Amino acid sequence: MNKFLSLITGKPNQPTGAPLERIMDTLRPAATPLRPAVLRLGVGSFGAVHQFRRREMMHTLHRQDPSRFAPIGVARILKRPLPPALADALFSAAQVTNVLTTLGIAHRVTGPLNAALQLWTMTYRNSWGMIFHNDNGLVLHQAVLGLSRSADALSVDALVTHLRTGAAHGETLWQGLAPQRFDRAYGGIATAMNIGTIAIYFISGIAKIRSPKGWAWASGDTLREQIAADAVRKEVFGTPAPKAAAALYNSKAQFGVLAVGTLVVELGAPLSLIDRRLGQLFALAAWGMHVGIQVVMGIKFKYNTSGVSYLPYFPVGRQLSA
Repeated sequence: MNKFLSLITGKPNQPTGAPLERIMDTLRPAATPLRPAVLRLGVGSFGAVHQFRRREMMHTLHRQDPSRFAPIGVARILKRPLPPALADALFSAAQVTNVLTTLGIAHRVTGPLNAALQLWTMTYRNSWGMIFHNDNGLVLHQAVLGLSRSADALSVDALVTHLRTGAAHGETLWQGLAPQRFDRAYGGIATAMNIGTIAIYFISGIAKIRSPKGWAWASGDTLREQIAADAVRKEVFGTPAPKAAAALYNSKAQFGVLAVGTLVVELGAPLSLIDRRLGQLFALAAWGMHVGIQVVMGIKFKYNTSGVSYLPYFPVGRQLSA
């Protein structure tokens, strides 16, 4: 009974080898708060830079012809677009809460608020014409970090707690900023983020095999046609097509290899939860796939090619031995 209770309460406990406990030790290991803190800093910093660079683009988007507004997701509550000034203010508020969350300031309030504002910003942006998917992973990861105990270390909150109580008990500054306590709540945050990543890839893979071509998508013909169409569209609108697209176009065999590799990465994504090394292999393969997409099609998945989206597969900080 004590062992069962330890699983429910998240209290670290020595593993007994039971299947349920082995699963828990893999998906929700007892770890220190340093692990999610590093993820919070990495994801939040990327989000801050990424959105700052898009500020002018977002302001321009908010001032488009209202007839182009087709609300999706949470933006469906709107029948017409927001006044541009209000849309700008919400976008700016999302950037402020992201900075506060990244620094770990009043995280219990700013974390959930940031998760909501980032979701709104992405959804509202996608309600103006084409639906983009390249920010889905970033928003999902920000939501997990905002709604979890990711600011118990390396944060302003942790520093304040140390100054109030820790210093009086002889605790060093580093001990206050990176407490060496173990809890399953900390180990499960990376897994939750990885589940969000897996969902994106797996759904993309399912969409491919549910297309009219079905499993024949693996032949590479559809991928070849997509790359060719994208290259022509770029040239028509005045953007040079990547040289790699022309170099690959006449090689059907290479497209077949690329198509099969893509399906293996996307449909095999759920296997990345089974073992840490398998997860890291998936991360490297997915990163390589996005680098290839950028080289061949000129399409930039910045969050993915930066490597930040795969940080949860490379945990930092100690955990109890499984």
